This record gives sequence, structure tokens and C-alpha cells, in this order.
Amino acid sequence: MEPAVIRVENATVRFNISSEKIDNLKEYFVKLVKGKLRFREFLALKGINLEVKKGESWGIVGRNGAGKSTLLRLVCGVIAPDIGSVWVNGAISPILELGAAFDSELTAGENIYLEGAMLGRSKAFMQEHFDEIVAFSELENFMDMPIKNYSSGMRARMAFAVATAVQPEILIIDEVLAVGDAAFQRKCEKRMRDMLQKDITLLLVSHSSSTVERLCDKALWLREGEAVMAGTAKEVCAAYADYYKE
Repeated sequence: MEPAVIRVENATVRFNISSEKIDNLKEYFVKLVKGKLRFREFLALKGINLEVKKGESWGIVGRNGAGKSTLLRLVCGVIAPDIGSVWVNGAISPILELGAAFDSELTAGENIYLEGAMLGRSKAFMQEHFDEIVAFSELENFMDMPIKNYSSGMRARMAFAVATAVQPEILIIDEVLAVGDAAFQRKCEKRMRDMLQKDITLLLVSHSSSTVERLCDKALWLREGEAVMAGTAKEVCAAYADYYKE
């Protein structure tokens, strides 16, 4: 039996949301200093349990606000649980936002090295894989352009190309492929399938049940921060679709 590489136990994440409208930053700080800010508590995740074994592919499904992205940020260590624990054993390559680690003032070529460094790879490693990354992104003619001038689709291409070239043990993707064109989405799916053949572990958030079924063996359905169902991707996606059937 393969060992677990991700273990989430009874994880609860709590956010405080302002319960009143504040029109400007000055008003916010005045109320903050005077202790007059009012917040309401919002539970983004409620007692979530998840165990992912090496080489498994999990899809996370649910409507907007269900807690899917919060769960991925929890696993990546971006946030910590208020209750419960998260344990991860393996090098993570996350795509949580479109080029979140990119410096908008740097060129795309410069950002390849920056993103690689943030994923723990040396300059020599990135030099070795630079041409491969550029070729996969299909952005050869735009390497000298500042990232701030890239469209969301171009950012998605670059982010995916870098994240999948650094040979991670755990690949975590949050809906990033939704902005790409159909041909590039198919190309990305093929790369992920190839990576899964090499025992890469995949955690994927997608609003597309068909994508989850194609790429994932298992799935977790979240609704309003709670786990509704976990099981095979086919069973969970079928139950999810049936629940929201009009």
C-alpha cells in the first residue's frame, strides 16, 4: 500500500468578514483604532478530513464559495487551520492563481527563473529546462514582453508550463485551465496524464466534472465548507451533478 503524502485531519478554517460597509481606507483605520469595527465569523472549512496517497489523483468539486480553493491553500501551507492539522510529505508545485508569483515588471523570460526559484529549483535547472518551458507555453514570440502585458490565458500557459517542468512530487492546480483555449487545455491534460504515469500526486480543483472524471481517480465534494461525499471520481461527480440537476 502506498504511503500517504497529504493528510488533513478535522481541519476548520475561520475568516472574519466586516459586517458593515466602509467606503475608504481612512474610515477603516479610524474605526480600527477606536475598536468600532464589527466582524462576523465565516467558516470556510468545517472539520474536513482527507488522506491522499502517493500517485493518487483527487478532484475537488463544489460550487463557488464551497471551500475548494481554501482547502488547496491549506495543503500548500498558505494558510493554517484554526482547528485540526495538515501534514504534507513531498515537494509541491502549486498553481493557485494565474502567475501569482510572477513579477509584473519583469519579462516572461525573467519570470521563468523567478517562478522556478520560488518552487525550489536552481538557476542551472531552469536554464536546462528553459527551452522546454517556452516551447510548451507556445509563447516563443513574447518572452521579452513584461508579464503585466500578458492576457490571463498567456499567464495561465506560462504558469502551467513552469509548474509542470520542475518535476514536482505533488501537483496542485486550482481551476487555472479554465481560461485557456480548448487545444491548450487538451495539451495540459495530456501532460498531467503523463505525469500521473510517473507516480506524481495530483490535487485538482475544477468546475468541470468531466475534467475531474478524465484526470482523477477519486474526488471530494464540498458544499458550504463541509465534505458531502468522497469516493471514486465517477461516483462523486454523478452525485454532485444529480444534486444540482434542475
